[in-house]
Amino acid sequence: MKNIRNFCIIAHIDHGKSTLADRLLEFTGAITEREKQDQLLDNMDLERERGITIKSHAIQMYYNHNGEDYVLNLIDTPGHVDFSYEVSRSIAACEGALLVVDAAQSIQAQTISNLYLALENDLEIIPVLNKVDLPSANPQEVTDDIVDLLGCKEEEVIPASAKTGLGIEDILEAIVERVPSPSGNLSKPLQALIFDSVYNPFRGIETYFRVIDGSIKKNQKIKFLATGKSYDADEVGTLNLKQSPKQEIFAGDVGYLITGIKEAKEVKVGDTITGFENPTQDAISGFEDVKPMVFAGIYPVDTEDYEELRGAMEKLQLNDASLVFVPESSAALGFGFRCGFLGMLHMEIVQERLEREFGMTVITTVPNVSYHAYSKKHPDDIILVNNPSDLPDPSFLDKVEEPFIKASIITKSDFIGNVMSLCIEKRGVIKSQTYLTTSRVELIFDMPLAEIVFDFYDRLKTVSKGYASFDYSPIGLQQSKLVRVDILLNAKPVDALSALIHADNAYRVGKKICEKLKELIPRQQFDVPIQAAIGTKIIARETIKALRKDVTAKCYGGDITRKRKLLEKQKKGKKRMRQVGSVEIPQEAFMAVLKLND
Repeated sequence: MKNIRNFCIIAHIDHGKSTLADRLLEFTGAITEREKQDQLLDNMDLERERGITIKSHAIQMYYNHNGEDYVLNLIDTPGHVDFSYEVSRSIAACEGALLVVDAAQSIQAQTISNLYLALENDLEIIPVLNKVDLPSANPQEVTDDIVDLLGCKEEEVIPASAKTGLGIEDILEAIVERVPSPSGNLSKPLQALIFDSVYNPFRGIETYFRVIDGSIKKNQKIKFLATGKSYDADEVGTLNLKQSPKQEIFAGDVGYLITGIKEAKEVKVGDTITGFENPTQDAISGFEDVKPMVFAGIYPVDTEDYEELRGAMEKLQLNDASLVFVPESSAALGFGFRCGFLGMLHMEIVQERLEREFGMTVITTVPNVSYHAYSKKHPDDIILVNNPSDLPDPSFLDKVEEPFIKASIITKSDFIGNVMSLCIEKRGVIKSQTYLTTSRVELIFDMPLAEIVFDFYDRLKTVSKGYASFDYSPIGLQQSKLVRVDILLNAKPVDALSALIHADNAYRVGKKICEKLKELIPRQQFDVPIQAAIGTKIIARETIKALRKDVTAKCYGGDITRKRKLLEKQKKGKKRMRQVGSVEIPQEAFMAVLKLND
């Protein structure tokens, strides 16, 4: 066990984690010349298209240092703020972390928050200065920043370039020398932590685990502590590029387990695996429950696919433990699920994965956050509002509280004005402004979470020309003046388009939604009024004009009353049609409401 090292790579998005992982795998001979490809561990199409890591991947390498063979277990992690839960799970399975910082971009917000996560778990931090070969790199300046942040010595920072392979050997030596070996006891009963799982249609659920104490053998009878169920370990093994089966896996190592479980609900990330005959009494603690930030409804396009969608969501939840969902129904869309996500990117990725991996076409409603409402009748009872339709009638409503966040934005000093005006427009209150260096500033705001849900991240990147980085943490609820804006189509409310909005912005947003829907809803045979309303008060209206047939074309000459008679007849028909007619809303209309500022 003294020759095992478990480590992860943490960094801000785009600082070169995946490329560094490629070089480590090549240098240790974990992959052959044939298997080589860029960003090897990003094996999902979506990851490669967008150039981001979405899933953490575990892989084992062998390295010989001073004549001794070492086993290195690398767990690659995502860098985007929406996947920080994924990072916390990887960190829980490791003893050390490579902190990768881009020599051209310096320390960003997500680097700092991931670093704090690693320090909370007592990980040994190895700072790596990546991309030193770039013409725009400032190695000396960024090294000083790292030394200030970590309080380490300058010679401990390893200069490297994942592209050219510079410094890779130094990194491997530092992992062997600085990262502590796992502290486990082989003689104790089996205790292993599940940090990920994936659904395989042929073999059932594959569970990825890290053994803390004891060992796990092939065909051994095991038990999951959280669910209390027991299974036979049909196959255990380590995670190389392909899975390699083993007879036994010992304390300190990372591996996979196949038990033939088909039910997604039976495997929980963060659960403890133990032996059935000689179980451990202690479950592994330290796994936080995920707190979703953004809620949206996901509905099948065809209501008959509801059960199929449920199955797809359960399988996806295995691989993405931060997805939370409960069934709900909507008058406009039928049966579906109310889902909780960690952010907008997470929501987009889940929707894409449902379509690509499970062939499900879905409709997503307007995302919103979770509020607390209080009624005048029962002022002490909290009404949890996850959906705008749950908000009580304005006449009974006493007050509404909405979640606030502490937003930390690191940007170049040239863009302070732009970033501040964006945050103030989003109802942010500035709390502090700190110059990290002469050209880089950290701004801290208290902001309502609802304001950053839609397009805040994209607009922040735009106003700062891509130089601002953003990280946030929840700070509790505060009272706000919120109203529910309902959208009525042909005088019928469409519940899927309702939104909770601050009273000061309600008119502006209502008007924008009406204008957007007017562009996107196809014209009908009758006039379709689109109205935005607060309670019974209409605050904005647009009308989609009817497609008209020229019924007077056959009337030439003669008295005007002949034309009038035909037009009146047409008008009656349109009126009757409008009473029975229903308006279909295309999927683009639901999505367009999210992008009101474009």
